[in-house]
Amino acid sequence: MKLFAIFGDPVAHSRSPLMHNSVFKNLNYKACYTRIHLQDGSKLKETFLSLKLSGANITVPHKEAAYAACDEVRGFAKKVGVVNTIVNENGRLIGYNTDADGFMFAIKEFGDVKNILILGAGGTAKALASKFIDSGIKVSVMNRSDSRLSYFKELGCECFNWDNFEIKKYDLVLNSTSAGLKDKEFPAPLALIEQILNNTSFVAEVIYGKITPFLKLAKEKNITCKDGADMLLAQGILANELFVNSELKSDDIEHYMSKSFTL
Repeated sequence: MKLFAIFGDPVAHSRSPLMHNSVFKNLNYKACYTRIHLQDGSKLKETFLSLKLSGANITVPHKEAAYAACDEVRGFAKKVGVVNTIVNENGRLIGYNTDADGFMFAIKEFGDVKNILILGAGGTAKALASKFIDSGIKVSVMNRSDSRLSYFKELGCECFNWDNFEIKKYDLVLNSTSAGLKDKEFPAPLALIEQILNNTSFVAEVIYGKITPFLKLAKEKNITCKDGADMLLAQGILANELFVNSELKSDDIEHYMSKSFTL
C-alpha cells in the first residue's frame, strides 16, 4: 500500500485527499492519500521520509521550501524554483510543478487573454507568471511590499507595491494569495481592490470551495469570474499521473477525479 499526502498550512480544507482517493479506490490502485499540517517548511523532507511517503502535493506556503527539499527537480519546476508535486524515486525526492499547466487549462474559457495582473508574489504567483510570459501574455504583479518582487522584475513583469500601484486596464486579475481562505481579508486594501476590479474583464481566484470576499465583490460587479476548482482538478490529474508512473490511464484518472467534485 503506497501512501501519499498533501502538505500545507492551512491544509484541513484541501480536497486533494478526496480527489486522489477517488482515483485509487475506483481503479483498485493500492494507495491512500492524506493531509499533513506542516507549519515549518524546512521540516518537509524529514517529515516526508519519516512517513515513508511515495509522493506528495505541496500547497501554500511551502512550494518554495519543497523545491529546496528535493534531490532533483524536473521540467517547468526547475525553471521557476517552485514545486507542488514530489515523487519518491528509490529514496530520492523528485520535484515537479503541475500548477501552471493546470491554471492555463482553467482560464481557457476566458478566451484570448493578453494582459494579466497577479495579486501576490508567492510560489504560485512565480509559477504562473513564468508560464504566462512563456505563453506571450503581458504580466503585472502587485504585492504588499517590494521584498518579493525581484524575481518578477527579472522575468520582465511590471511590478508594484500597494503604495505605488498604477491603475490600468487588465483582461484578467488573478488573486494568488491566501487572503480570504480563513478570514474575511482582501488581497489588498479594499479601495485599491475596488479600482482594480473596475478595470478588468475577468477575475480568477486560486482558492476553491468558498466565495472569498475578493470573489464576492467581483460577482457583485457582474464580472465573469471563477474560483480555483478547475485549476485544482487539472493540476491534480497531472500529479496523479506522476504518482502512479503511468500505470493508470489518463482518461480514467480524469473521470474519477472529476467525479469526486460531485461528492
